[in-house]
Amino acid sequence: MNSKLTGILEQILLASFFFVGFLLVFEGDLQIPLVLQPLGRLHTLLLHFPIVLLLLAMFMEFFRFHGSFQKNNTYLQFTQWLILAGALSSALTVIMGIFLAKEPGYGGGDLFWHRWLGVATYLLASLMYWIRSKDWYQSSLSKITSISMSLLLILVGHFGGNLTHGGNFVLEPLLKNKAVPLEEALVFQDLIQPILEKKCVTCHNPDKIKGELLLTDAKSIAKGGKTGPLYVAGKSELSLLIQRAHLSIDDKKHMPPIGKPQLSDDELQLLTWWVKEKASFTKKVVDLASNDSLRILSTKLLASASGPQVEAYDFQEADEKTVQKLSNEYRTIMLFAKDSPALSVNFFNKAQYKAPKLEELKEIKGQIVSLSLAKMPVQNADLAFVKVFEHLHTLNLNFTDVTEVGLKELAGMKELMVLSLSGTKLKAAGLASAMKAIPNLKKVYVWDAGLSREDIQVLQKQLRGIQVVGGFQDDGSNPLKLNPPQVKNPSTIFDEYIVAQLGHPIKGVEIRYTLDGSVPDSAKSAIFAGNLRLNQNTSIRTRAFKSGWIGSEEASFDFYRGHFRPDSAVLLTPLNRVHQAAGAKTFFDGRLGSFNANSPAWANNWAGVRNNDLVLVTMFKQAILLSSVELRIMVETQTGIFPPELVEVWGATVENQWKLLSKFKPAIPKENFPHTLPLIGAKFKASTVKYIKIVAKPLEKIPGWHPAKDKRALFLVDEMFFN
Repeated sequence: MNSKLTGILEQILLASFFFVGFLLVFEGDLQIPLVLQPLGRLHTLLLHFPIVLLLLAMFMEFFRFHGSFQKNNTYLQFTQWLILAGALSSALTVIMGIFLAKEPGYGGGDLFWHRWLGVATYLLASLMYWIRSKDWYQSSLSKITSISMSLLLILVGHFGGNLTHGGNFVLEPLLKNKAVPLEEALVFQDLIQPILEKKCVTCHNPDKIKGELLLTDAKSIAKGGKTGPLYVAGKSELSLLIQRAHLSIDDKKHMPPIGKPQLSDDELQLLTWWVKEKASFTKKVVDLASNDSLRILSTKLLASASGPQVEAYDFQEADEKTVQKLSNEYRTIMLFAKDSPALSVNFFNKAQYKAPKLEELKEIKGQIVSLSLAKMPVQNADLAFVKVFEHLHTLNLNFTDVTEVGLKELAGMKELMVLSLSGTKLKAAGLASAMKAIPNLKKVYVWDAGLSREDIQVLQKQLRGIQVVGGFQDDGSNPLKLNPPQVKNPSTIFDEYIVAQLGHPIKGVEIRYTLDGSVPDSAKSAIFAGNLRLNQNTSIRTRAFKSGWIGSEEASFDFYRGHFRPDSAVLLTPLNRVHQAAGAKTFFDGRLGSFNANSPAWANNWAGVRNNDLVLVTMFKQAILLSSVELRIMVETQTGIFPPELVEVWGATVENQWKLLSKFKPAIPKENFPHTLPLIGAKFKASTVKYIKIVAKPLEKIPGWHPAKDKRALFLVDEMFFN
């Protein structure tokens, strides 16, 4: 070793004792300057160096007194250098860790153990460096210290991993619960919580509470964090959880932060719809309506998680050309699982179905394990063709014409385990005996099959070992809530007038509406009769009512009049990089942007500017008489989306000979202003024009009450209306 360099490094190591000791003693009073915070965040990068250096050194130290190693000066000096470098880098890592731990959001048991085991690693490495040259430092002590250091490194790494990746990160695949059956699955526990644990809990757990937000249990999730509630039940567009996920990934408020695993489209959809469904912590998936978006996606994800039961089938793979030949316009044939010879068959064209179509499958009858005939006009006699599929274990006969009499044809099918009979017309008498004749049947679905609750209870008692899934039975004591009304118009933007088309998927529903901004009720509000004609901008508030049902939530529909549509339009200034939409065409394409950040309309229909004015020029082949201009904009103060500071409307009959027609300053929202999609604009003296220029200036400085105060606001607009 270079004695001069060694001396300097030893002095640095000695000085580090005092500095680390000072930091630990006065840690509670430390205020880390802003300039040192980046140094603290390098902790997670640097910590790999002492781990590698010390593990290698401990391996060499363990064998130090073996054979020729104890007399090999190069071996001994290299080990000494490794230990010194490991001790120095661990000292720096400890210092950086102390700085990092002073940032908000860190705490708990994992941090405690990670901190003190890290300090112990640093001290033991330093101690080993000083004592390993002593005469009394012999083989047994060398092995003990080497093993102790290795264990310390493993433990400090484990608790550090818990801080960055969440508890049980290493053992998670082994500890993960098995897939939950659909009928037992809870929306929050089995679908929402796993998403939070996978993508959010690493930063929001008892040991690392970023933003004072804890996401490990329902009570903490409902409580929210430093910036307030995590969600507004029923209103995903106002919920911080959804808003943050939809920010640009470059935005510092985007969650999960850049560098962390991001939410998939399905996960984001699931979180959004869960909030829309009032963010229940106890609701089951099967409690949701069969056509509910949350239920459909939940069913898909649960099925994906459980996957088909892939077995080691003892039959050969079907001929590929035969499978292709049998797949056609009324029937699909696909692999039941990857790398499996088993096949799944689905009939989907009701008009094309005939019983002999089943017989056509005889060439692959030995490979079919799943068959769906749902909603086909299947008769009892057709089941004789089904029985030839010797390896069939799943049969879907939902909404067919089979009865308990025809089910006797399935007797003796040894591998049939799941039978779906929902929506059929069954009688309790004889059904149990038909099911018992299928020796290995495990589950049968009979909801909406003409069986009473008592019938299903009796059937379950008779079919020991077979799960009977009966679904929801309405006894009148638990009325259901209606879905909100729907608008049927292809577009709610019109020229001269429009007849509003409102509807509801349930027959016999009465739609009540108001046009004055009041909430519709079931007694005084007007009944929609299909003849509501509109000739100006109108907001319709609606609710659905039906005897025996709970009235729906309110649904509002905005209709906009845009009499003149330009023949061409061009932008003279660039749009914001992430809000391009369809360029100048965006403002006159009849496609409205959405509140819902999970909708394609959020990303595709909003055009915006931040760092420059929006300057749009439109042209008409024939002159028009213009008296008003309106812009449909977005206001979402939480994410820095504000109305423009000023809008100017210019007109001309000759190109570039502009005349100012109007200018207006929209009101700037106050703190806690709700998320809205307002119209802003002005009416002015009618002017003949062939060219219209719109100049919209984004808000130069966001108000002082906002976290982004004094920064430029984002301005978003989806449609412009000329009248």
